Amino acid sequence: MKYSTSLKLNHVFRRLYATSGHANGYLVLYARRNRLGVNRVGVTVSKKLGHAVVRNRVRRRLREIYRLNEAAFRPGWDIVVVARSRAIAAPFRELTDAYLSLAEKAGIAKRGAAA
Repeated sequence: MKYSTSLKLNHVFRRLYATSGHANGYLVLYARRNRLGVNRVGVTVSKKLGHAVVRNRVRRRLREIYRLNEAAFRPGWDIVVVARSRAIAAPFRELTDAYLSLAEKAGIAKRGAAA
């Protein structure tokens, strides 16, 4: 992640959960502008989705999707992605499409770059 950092502070996660999110069958995405020149990205996977191996696999896949498509995101946003149960068995391509479509809905994707 060249232009991004991890989101780790609980109060920042809570602040993002208070915003209106965008959702589809695989993911929920919360985004809010920050005053930094970089994106801060956090990934949440509930214990309800499975054991640690399953949760960590979903987390790794979502971080990799962001890393591969980082140039498609506008800088200066706090982003939290919450995995839903369908994300566990989803093919990587479908998960990528779901992530990028939510980024466009939220207005954090650059024009035409996420296509």
